[in-house]
Amino acid sequence: MTLFGRQRRMQQEEWRRASLENHEPGSQNGRHYFHILPRRDWELGLYPPLRAGGSDPLATYLQQERVKPHTGIHNLCSSWVLCANMYFPFRDAFGRSVLASFLREHMVADLRSCDRVHLEYEHADVDLKPNVVLGEDAGGRGTGQTSPDVAFEITSDRGNGLVLVESKFTEHWFYECSGHKRATKGRPPNPDRSRCGRFSEMIASPATRCHLDQQWGRRYWEYLLPVLDQTIADGLSYCPAAKGGYQLLRQQALAEALAARGRFSVVVSAVAYDGENQDLFRLRGRHDTPIDLRELWPKLFHGRATFATFTHQDWVAHVRLAARKRYPDWLAFVEGRYGFH
Repeated sequence: MTLFGRQRRMQQEEWRRASLENHEPGSQNGRHYFHILPRRDWELGLYPPLRAGGSDPLATYLQQERVKPHTGIHNLCSSWVLCANMYFPFRDAFGRSVLASFLREHMVADLRSCDRVHLEYEHADVDLKPNVVLGEDAGGRGTGQTSPDVAFEITSDRGNGLVLVESKFTEHWFYECSGHKRATKGRPPNPDRSRCGRFSEMIASPATRCHLDQQWGRRYWEYLLPVLDQTIADGLSYCPAAKGGYQLLRQQALAEALAARGRFSVVVSAVAYDGENQDLFRLRGRHDTPIDLRELWPKLFHGRATFATFTHQDWVAHVRLAARKRYPDWLAFVEGRYGFH
């Protein structure tokens, strides 16, 4: 665990002692921790209106939308619960107007409106679901497929659009590619992991040299290869997905796939993160100079889908400036829960 992760864990433990009557340690991976709630009480980590009996219960949305919550929702450091706390309460008309002004300022300059907010986004049309466009079989919203943590359907001067967001909190990376792991559940492991370390060779023929493409039928490179900057790619040794950029690669592929189908005039793949997390965007492995994914990603891919980042603190500051009187309870909660002053 990184120093930042330890600091945030201690912060969550302090918040629990001060804010919750339930001090029973919860269990994760066979061990008990104070920053883990008993699984039955996971909703105690939510903004109160999102809890059962609140004005906008999250559980009702999850059931109606057939969303599978992440397995670690009882962990007070859960980035998924943070995402719900931060953005789900703004689904009504006024909240969406606040989101619209924020998105306009940070990533879509000609945005007119934010029309819908989705958790664990999946397009409603069968031909645009991840199993079809990305070849991700046997998945669903929240499990086994690329489902962005939160998505904003928007309207801009160019037409309708979509902002896909991966939300992070204490994580130190965007995880290792499943095709690079030494062992996988129910799937053949990569017989030659060294191919991931010869990136230029791999992208020359993903169908024969990328394990995800060759053996698993994943279609990520079908959408990403045509928009790849070859000069930037030639400067990389390892495939970035193998060294901590896996989720970014999948979300970028989904964004390009949706843009290619012509349903959206604007598509953005974005990351929302804690501004104090200095480890998240650092590409793993040996490099002559440190590689920051925030700088690499927009240079590596030049397609119809753009890439953007913003911090959770940016969003809180925007709400405080634009709608403090409308959301005093929410501001007090996120300030106390996460320290986003």
